[in-house]
Amino acid sequence: MRSRLVGVGAALLLAACGPSAADTPAHSGDDRTATAEGTFSARSYERNFVFASLDGDSIFLVPWLLETVATPDTVTREAGGWLARGGIWEAFYDERWDGPPSRAPARVLPHGNLSFVVREGDAVDGIIFEEGPRRLELVLGDVRATWVGPRGETFELLDGAAYLSDQRVEGVVLDMARASGGGALPGGDWAFLLSGDSAYFVLAADTEYGGETDPSYRAWAEFGESELQWPELHVDWRDEQAFPPARRDVPVAWRIWSSDGLIEGELEAVSAEIRAGTGPGPLLPVRALFEVVGDISTVKGNFPVRGLFVHERR
Repeated sequence: MRSRLVGVGAALLLAACGPSAADTPAHSGDDRTATAEGTFSARSYERNFVFASLDGDSIFLVPWLLETVATPDTVTREAGGWLARGGIWEAFYDERWDGPPSRAPARVLPHGNLSFVVREGDAVDGIIFEEGPRRLELVLGDVRATWVGPRGETFELLDGAAYLSDQRVEGVVLDMARASGGGALPGGDWAFLLSGDSAYFVLAADTEYGGETDPSYRAWAEFGESELQWPELHVDWRDEQAFPPARRDVPVAWRIWSSDGLIEGELEAVSAEIRAGTGPGPLLPVRALFEVVGDISTVKGNFPVRGLFVHERR
């Protein structure tokens, strides 16, 4: 395994630095995608980090969800941080800001109380939130598995730790990156699931719900010394409920299955953080983070799972 743990003295704390050459205004249009009409369309870059730690029947989650939308004139960045434990969700960071065009819009950048620890090659080794006496830090360690999807999306499973003030919590981290634009639809819902320390699952849909065709999922799993992949997976809503602020229904239970019968399971939401976005209406964007529990059956056996399921309609 390759290590991503570095000493702070050997790392670059982005919050303490000014813009690099990679983030100066670009005029060449390297990151712009031409449309059929000869104009340029926006490109979206997602980078998500999820720390998870199991303690008996309870799970401790720290999701950081980052998105950058690059247009010819502006780069708009959004970042959100949540902490969930004991079924209680706290949104402790929620920022949106604009910047000039960039040659590297996918690069994560600090803002306000959010900073990153990186090393050579812009690999993220840590995430730090600091507000007054409050400090929350995620440290990314050894890589356990790396998976790549058909559109170039990447999923890395790493050992990790969370520091809350003087408390250290051991766990695992999912580092997820994907992009869309130029005619490619945004990626859809995704999940990160744990079964003790014996199995870890990642599910990701190719598109959002509500399109002309149902989303198609892929799944990956790590079982210590072995891995499995499922290139075609169905994830159906088994139950849903209304979310009036967005005038939409959101899922609260799911059925997982493949046509060849090599994987099947069920998930159920036990707590949630749901937020409506802004727009002209009548249907508004929605993002829902669910703490889920359930069971997944594979050729490796049956696994009770807990974790995070993210549902989004833009």
